[in-house]
Amino acid sequence: MSFAPCPDPTPGDARSCDAVETVIIPRAHDIGGMEVARVLPSPQGQMIGPFIFFDRMGPVRFTAHQAQDVRPHPHIGLATVTYLFDGTMVHRDSLGNERVIAPGAVNLMTAGRGIVHSERHEATVKDRGGPLFGIQSWIALPKAREEDTPDFLHTSAEDLPVVSEGGLTARIILGSAFGVSSPVALASPATYAEVTLAPGARLPIDPTHEDRAVFTLEGEVEVDGIRFEPGRMLVIRRGLATSARALTPARLMLMGGEPLEGPRYIWWNFVSSDLERLDAAKAAWRAGRFDLIPMDHDEFIPAPEDGAGRPRPQAPRP
Repeated sequence: MSFAPCPDPTPGDARSCDAVETVIIPRAHDIGGMEVARVLPSPQGQMIGPFIFFDRMGPVRFTAHQAQDVRPHPHIGLATVTYLFDGTMVHRDSLGNERVIAPGAVNLMTAGRGIVHSERHEATVKDRGGPLFGIQSWIALPKAREEDTPDFLHTSAEDLPVVSEGGLTARIILGSAFGVSSPVALASPATYAEVTLAPGARLPIDPTHEDRAVFTLEGEVEVDGIRFEPGRMLVIRRGLATSARALTPARLMLMGGEPLEGPRYIWWNFVSSDLERLDAAKAAWRAGRFDLIPMDHDEFIPAPEDGAGRPRPQAPRP
């Protein structure tokens, strides 16, 4: 998905506890009739391990002829992770891949030195309407991997491991958790899982990574006696083992990883440790030097005008 800056909210949730170091409040904005809540990057917290971008898309139910596509646009220096709970999207990229993303499956697109992709709705959704609810996140690549050859991996829901015990059900999207590992390979150590909890069930949050966080998608949870509502990113204090207990039926995203070796800069859809590399990518897109999507090249998203946004450094947690 294309990145566009949006204004920060008025802080309204200053609660914290010993286990929760920071509570990140998303910034909501509208994209074509769908609310998108920007969680990362945020002034309250810039990166969780290598996770540098985290958007909640929806939930929304489009009416007929309401759904709008995300036209072809470029990326460098990152891997995009698209994960849906409801609805479908059609991924196409400049490597020639075309995939329908269904709930529970994961698309991992490694941009490396440069890739172009689009995210469109199926014809039936455009004609009749339909739901969409999901998460798109970006994982910044280690410096040694920023110029890797672009790659794309689609893994179906049936191929991702699922753990169920004591009112907890978890699908392991990336990395390892609860004693099982996802088949999806990453450039740096990280964990990403969808977790549902029955009322009273607990999500253990062990210090397996230096950075860890939980995003509350649905329902209310309690951490160290503090209640947290839906739509909050709870950044867990480093080195501390804790748990989140569901007060109502809840759906959470568990994420974590190791900090990268230095700050990353974001400009539009580009991520890099080198400001000059961002300038080169900007010039290449404007000059038409990125590869095109073979089956989707009649339109594109132009780069923002100069001055529309400065490259912004995103630093690992100190």
